[in-house]
Amino acid sequence: MPIKVLMPALSPTMTEGTLAKWLKKEGDTVASGDVIAEIETDKATMEVESADEGVLGKIVVPEGTEGVPVNELIGWLLEEGEDASAIEGAGDARPAPKQEAPKQETKAEAPKEQPKPAAAPAPAASGGGDKGDRIFASPLARRMAEQAGLDLASLSGSGPNGRIVKADIEAALSKGGTKAPASAPQAAAAPQAAAPVSLPQSQPDVPGLPSYTEVPNSSMRKVIAKRLTESKLTAPHFYLTIDCEIDKLLAVRKELNEKVGDSGYKLSVNDLVIRATALALKKVPAANATWTESAIRIYDQVDISVAVAIDEGLITPVIRDAGSKGLVEISAEMKDLAKRARERKLKPEEFQGGTFSISNLGMFGIKDFAAVINPPQGAILAVGAGEQRPVVKDGALAIATVMSCTLSVDHRVVDGAIGAEFLSVFKKLIEDPMTMLL
Repeated sequence: MPIKVLMPALSPTMTEGTLAKWLKKEGDTVASGDVIAEIETDKATMEVESADEGVLGKIVVPEGTEGVPVNELIGWLLEEGEDASAIEGAGDARPAPKQEAPKQETKAEAPKEQPKPAAAPAPAASGGGDKGDRIFASPLARRMAEQAGLDLASLSGSGPNGRIVKADIEAALSKGGTKAPASAPQAAAAPQAAAPVSLPQSQPDVPGLPSYTEVPNSSMRKVIAKRLTESKLTAPHFYLTIDCEIDKLLAVRKELNEKVGDSGYKLSVNDLVIRATALALKKVPAANATWTESAIRIYDQVDISVAVAIDEGLITPVIRDAGSKGLVEISAEMKDLAKRARERKLKPEEFQGGTFSISNLGMFGIKDFAAVINPPQGAILAVGAGEQRPVVKDGALAIATVMSCTLSVDHRVVDGAIGAEFLSVFKKLIEDPMTMLL
């Protein structure tokens, strides 16, 4: 029997994705474990391996299709000895879009004569083993049922994925199976012959506006918009800013990089910021927390999400247990995560589940800014550029390299005193970087 290839759930929160590319074409042999397609989620492009073997008999969802729901049929694998005819009548079209049109037409034609038959596809979902409005049955089983007048919707399939096969028809006939209503086929066909749907005409452009180019919103951009809007609407943000002198930090960074020479890595200021943040959170664990309706969760481990800009938006790969990692380990891991983030090759567990976030725009010359909290986390640290500024030391004017850092806090989770304590510890570590090496 042909095997259904379904849209996989690549993360616990994934509900739909984009079928970015088929790596196999119709007629290609597929072995178990072969990569057959690339699926684009809101955060990454991931390879999908086949769990079965056979021949890719039909591609149902073409590459480039957006908004494909999880568990939707995207293709068929043919087993040994099968040909394309085995797929006929097996419901190889995308069910979701076709389900909407019949509903609208049923409502529109309800006053006429077919309100009951229009609901006929509903039993098929359970009887035929398919989640859409189609009955999964082999072509032979369909012919046998049609000749015998059996209602396929009343049968349970014993084939793969609940598919109705010849043996199910024979068993139903021996027990005197339910006859198909005479009007059912006609009624089922009526909604499928989609009547023209009137769509609202485009409104003319506002007079005086210049010409423009529309860039369709990617899945990532839609998720960013949704999550950050929810963050600003539900989390009461407040902001704390502190200035850190980083001349010593820059000197230590330079010295360490000179000592390692050509070993293959170079410490960045961001690596030192990650290390200082992790140590500060270990000393002030109340800032390493999230809000729930029943309790505030204070995490035992510091998992730091670090914002990385990519073409489609923003992604936050996570440095796991950053509080127990040294600078070299943090630096190497961050470079690897950032590289794969830009290639959209991160695994879901590599960008989900952080406990605290860092967003650094210092490399772009941004002096200071306030970041939006990454839900459900309780805080995010925004790091600005280090720049020379006049400071007062021992009553005299001097010049120092100063970096402004702003902590955005969810006031439900972290109070002002806790946020201030965290920043105080962070500042001490940044301004005395040797303490980070202990």
